[in-house]
Amino acid sequence: MKHLTFTILLLVTSFCCAQTVADFEDFNIAVDSSNNNSGEQGYFVNGNVLLPNIFVDGDFSYWSGWAISSTTDTTTPGFTNDLSAITGGGAEGSTTYAVTYIFPSSIIRLTNDGIGGYVAGMYVTNNTYAYLSMLEGDGFAKKFGGETGNDPDFFKMTVKKFEEGALSTNSIDFYLADYRFEDNSQDYIVDEWTWLDLSSLGNADSLEITMSSSDNNDFGIKTPTYVCVDNITTANALTAIGDVDVPKVSIYPNPFENHIQIDTDAVIENVELVDVMGRTQAINLVGNVLYLDDVQSGVYFLRMEINRQLMVTKVIRR
Repeated sequence: MKHLTFTILLLVTSFCCAQTVADFEDFNIAVDSSNNNSGEQGYFVNGNVLLPNIFVDGDFSYWSGWAISSTTDTTTPGFTNDLSAITGGGAEGSTTYAVTYIFPSSIIRLTNDGIGGYVAGMYVTNNTYAYLSMLEGDGFAKKFGGETGNDPDFFKMTVKKFEEGALSTNSIDFYLADYRFEDNSQDYIVDEWTWLDLSSLGNADSLEITMSSSDNNDFGIKTPTYVCVDNITTANALTAIGDVDVPKVSIYPNPFENHIQIDTDAVIENVELVDVMGRTQAINLVGNVLYLDDVQSGVYFLRMEINRQLMVTKVIRR
């Protein structure tokens, strides 16, 4: 029987860290304005994240990567409104947020104390240009659902991590629009800020965002590949085991068949089991035994709050 003891594996598989939120409010951008030109430095920094930006000025100026915005326009269609969120403002009632144009990918680099830690998550919503394009169609992209409303369209962002120069095969998907339901009343295009939990990706140096859509041609995606994010929450990397009072915890068996025993002399405040796609699984915790009869075979992440500290470890269902 294999035990995992957190006092031994804490620096590898567990996180007990302070969190930092990149909320983009300290750029001092006036309401209904934006900044898609970071100048010669080529990036925006906020909290523990660095957002690369490219701006080329000329007869036809263009930008890519990231921009910072407080634009409130939710009604004007087309690419001239590419810096607006469909919510008309930032997450949780704030003013400012970040916008990214993804071609072919966008990067969120971790900086300062965030390097080598993990990203707990971020708020995500649609860009106004992309939202109205999917809702109504335009001269280039189709109306989602088609004329009958039955076309199984989708618009999806995928997040992966880089760690020590290697791109992980694990990913988390978030559907910004999904028309694949048999019941058309369930079809949706995201129009509010939605929390995307990224903690199951684990330690990272940066994140990569890519997009996919059901609406494509020979040159790629026809849906405007924009998305808005806010409150990117990072956990500062733990550099010394002595910095925190680490509770003694062990779990077994691992791999498991239908239950996991959690042995600790501390108080278990919360337990979650998350798959590699970031989906929370149904669990039944009785005392210190976690019953997982309905969980499919595969790799999962067990997240536990113990003595107000977050611990994460990988477990496997046979």
